[in-house]
Amino acid sequence: MKAIFFLFLLSLGLYNCESTKTNQSSEMPVDLVNPLVDAANSRWFFFNSATRPFGMVNLSPDNILKGAWGSGYRYNTDTIRAFSHIHGWQLSGIPVMPISGDFNGSIGPEGYKSKFDHDKEVVKAGYHKVELEKYGIKVELTSTKRVGFHRYTFPKSNQNHIVIDLAIELGPSDTESGFIKLINDKELEGYAVMAATRRRPKPVEVYFVIQFDKPFSSLKAWQDGIEKEVYDSIKGHGIRSYVSFESLDREVRQMKVGISYVSSEQARKNLSQELPSWDFDSIVDESRNEWNGLLSKIEVKGGDKVERVRFYTDLWHALQGRRIISDVDGKYCDRTGDSKKIKQIPLDSNNKPLFNHYNSDSFWGAQWTLNTLWHLVYPKISEEFVQSMLLMYQDGGLIPRGPSGGNYTYVMTGATTTPFITSAYMKGIRNFDINLAYEGMRKNHFPGGLMSKAGYEHNTFVGGGLEHYIERGYIPYPLPESNYPKDKIYGSHQDGAGQTLEYAYQDWALAQMAKSLNKDDDYKLFMQRSNNYKNLYDSKIGWMRVRSQDGSWVEPFDGLIYDHGWVEANAVQSTWFVPHDVEGLIKMIGGRKKFIDKLNNSFEISSKYDFKSSEHGDRSGISGNDLQQGGKSEKEEPYINYGNQPSMQVAYLFNYAGAPWLTQYWAREVIEKVYSGVSPDYGYSGDEDQGLMGALSVLMKMGIFSMRGGCDIEPVYEISSPIFDEIKIHLDENYYPGNTFVIKTNNNSKENKYIQSASFNDKDFSKPWFYHKALVEGGTLTLEMGAEPNKKWGSAYEDAPPSMSKE
Repeated sequence: MKAIFFLFLLSLGLYNCESTKTNQSSEMPVDLVNPLVDAANSRWFFFNSATRPFGMVNLSPDNILKGAWGSGYRYNTDTIRAFSHIHGWQLSGIPVMPISGDFNGSIGPEGYKSKFDHDKEVVKAGYHKVELEKYGIKVELTSTKRVGFHRYTFPKSNQNHIVIDLAIELGPSDTESGFIKLINDKELEGYAVMAATRRRPKPVEVYFVIQFDKPFSSLKAWQDGIEKEVYDSIKGHGIRSYVSFESLDREVRQMKVGISYVSSEQARKNLSQELPSWDFDSIVDESRNEWNGLLSKIEVKGGDKVERVRFYTDLWHALQGRRIISDVDGKYCDRTGDSKKIKQIPLDSNNKPLFNHYNSDSFWGAQWTLNTLWHLVYPKISEEFVQSMLLMYQDGGLIPRGPSGGNYTYVMTGATTTPFITSAYMKGIRNFDINLAYEGMRKNHFPGGLMSKAGYEHNTFVGGGLEHYIERGYIPYPLPESNYPKDKIYGSHQDGAGQTLEYAYQDWALAQMAKSLNKDDDYKLFMQRSNNYKNLYDSKIGWMRVRSQDGSWVEPFDGLIYDHGWVEANAVQSTWFVPHDVEGLIKMIGGRKKFIDKLNNSFEISSKYDFKSSEHGDRSGISGNDLQQGGKSEKEEPYINYGNQPSMQVAYLFNYAGAPWLTQYWAREVIEKVYSGVSPDYGYSGDEDQGLMGALSVLMKMGIFSMRGGCDIEPVYEISSPIFDEIKIHLDENYYPGNTFVIKTNNNSKENKYIQSASFNDKDFSKPWFYHKALVEGGTLTLEMGAEPNKKWGSAYEDAPPSMSKE
């Protein structure tokens, strides 16, 4: 394994790269991106190569075809079964495969798969090259936002083929049926109907137009095992089509695949407008430049090359996973109703859509990641996502939680978009209908809204337990109306204590929006509800606990049992989930000293296990152990898990308790053990989840965080320990008045992780936090670093960041 890792580093030019200064000035952020980090552990939508930021097309090799988990590109699997164009949240589609020689396509990918060698592979942001050993074909891939671009170099052969397989299970979804029409000897069009899934309850049609730069001689297909010539079109279940042609030695053939969720006509429009030429290399360059423009919004100096590579790889992931589903002209498919409808995004004065419509996971945990990174560095992206959420609210009556292909999926729990929209508004991102947004958010916090729905609860409004939360001040577990976990008739994640904590924070966030809009009655109501977290704390044992229907504590207590009342977490991890009122939590635990000791002890225990609770592939342990399934003993199980969202904030809690040096120490330890290195075998220690963990890693390495998700009337950033000598943020002039904001560290190193003193625009600064409004005016935060903690800096009671119980 060490030898493999050495070769991996050597291939990337990262071996012997301790120098922090040499040639750094010539580095471009896009060239530092390493898409192969953690690629051995990919889930369907994790891996990215030939794609644009948030691109509808995410074109890459597929080693494993079936399943939402453990599928797609898997670095340690030596066989390619297809190259498919869509790797999104509950979305997949249009797998193709070039072949040379005779083949039997009737049995599908197992009949035409090919081995490949990483030594002949090149993977960059926007580009992927690989050689198919079985056929001697060199494959190169790139893309625009809605078009996949292929360049194949064939050996000399009188039998070459390109398969379009519309008969396979691809990622999270089976291919229900397909249609292919012959337009001419250089063009095909059609669609694939991707079947409904447990998470996405309605099918999705993926339309395509495929154009070739050279004519093919024939179009044939297998349908349900029978081979037939296709003279016009073929339609139905089990279609595996292929075009055929001869080739000279090293003959290059190119193929463009435009896609749309609306129609083949729209797929052709996407293709013609985004990719009218056949200049493959220029599209690679365009993709590289687009990526570099976004990545260069943050410039870092210092650290070693591996640290810089990992930083820009993390930032790259933060701009991935969530995918555009609208066409170049703004048309999109709405599947929120009983039947699908084709609709139009409003256009600007130049007849361009005002924004894109998006597919995404739930934004569960985004309050500590995307809220901070996107709103600060990419406010236009944040604005588009808010507009997309409101568009779906107008279409289907709910601001979504995990929309997929125009469907609602109701993934995870709570009203996870409330903090995202609130934070955007508080930071001055306001190019959306705030009254419509407030109406939709408020609806989600009452019966009939998202808080009433548990995970994937498609047809009822029960599993969220919201009525209990409103009436009792907590959600019991198990839910009286349900037989969970034995059945999931009312959805997954019916975990009342965890839901209660989430709802309390989200209620506080909505209260801030109500206050800013002078809705006093709503402000009082939601502030009162935001105190419900207090109903779960058991002062006798010192942890949050699960309550039953009659209000009693569920016995026996085991703080490390996964789920069983906690959402992808356990009681020990969830006790720290009170982001809106850390001061209130400190008081409940018994004051600053007890709070610090308890939290520090949790970190010390978890440090032995690198702040994670399972290795890759052990989905059951993603947030804690399950003792009923033979997990670790209580003494061995880590109390904090940075492999999933519920523990993201814990290192920053010390800032609130007068011990910012412990925030600095433990944040650096987490970076080192969880978010460092460039191996394909590790990287995120769990589920990167569409940019959430990448964004968290970026923020921790920059040394900034936002405990309350930026939902304060005056949002703030908390300070930890940056790993670089200088971080420069280029602010968007369309949203913020400043030009740049710089975080500068002096005498910084792995050992010198503690802040000795600080200045903000050359004025002494003694608090471990500052206001968003100060940052966006531009300027410099300078941190003097040292090897020993300065326990006086930022430790006074009045120096702590704002908290509900102090306001």
